[in-house]
Amino acid sequence: MAVFYVWSAAVAILGTPLLLAGPGPILKMFDLWASGILVLLRVICGVRVEIRGREHVPTGPALVAPKHQCMLDVFAQFTVLPKTAFVMKQELMWIPWFGWYASKVRTVVIKRETQAAALKKLVREAKERFAENRQVVIFPEGTRTEPGAPGDYKPGIAALYRELDVPVHPVATNSGVHWPRHGFLRKPGVIVFEYLEPIPPGLKRAEFMRILQERIETASEKLLPL
Repeated sequence: MAVFYVWSAAVAILGTPLLLAGPGPILKMFDLWASGILVLLRVICGVRVEIRGREHVPTGPALVAPKHQCMLDVFAQFTVLPKTAFVMKQELMWIPWFGWYASKVRTVVIKRETQAAALKKLVREAKERFAENRQVVIFPEGTRTEPGAPGDYKPGIAALYRELDVPVHPVATNSGVHWPRHGFLRKPGVIVFEYLEPIPPGLKRAEFMRILQERIETASEKLLPL
């Protein structure tokens, strides 16, 4: 973790001039940063990252819904998706460098305390990112959960699904087994991010949420150690 923070700080500070550029160069820097994290994980901690279901990885405008168990769930998407736009809570924008870069790449920022207004803003900005050929990534649970714990799926993903009328690409993972939510130890093994079959548009809200949760939770459960 010490090396992780040193690497992250070095990339953030050395990349400062990119704040004068557009989103493209910064997204490439994110890819470099995340790729470095994966190398450090493998070399220092004996943790390898495997991507499955590459045939379901979107390359154009798409709505991506990953399971969320640790910070790596964010970093890993930069190495797989070509032009990410994350949905992120406003508090994270206050972090120096991180918030500046997030603003520059036009991250979708929401205020959790004003739900109705937040959902409208979420939909509006997601449509704008789609127009830029971006992949909008939203963690449907809203926060990290322990491996094996049932997720509490929030209404934001349902609002985007209804208003954007596009397929949703679920992503299962076991990341929390090897990168625990709390503490500094990382456990050797294989972290899997599995892109699942997209859910087609047009389903009723309740049916969509049932399928999304069932698909993500079932696939994530299968990735856990016996």
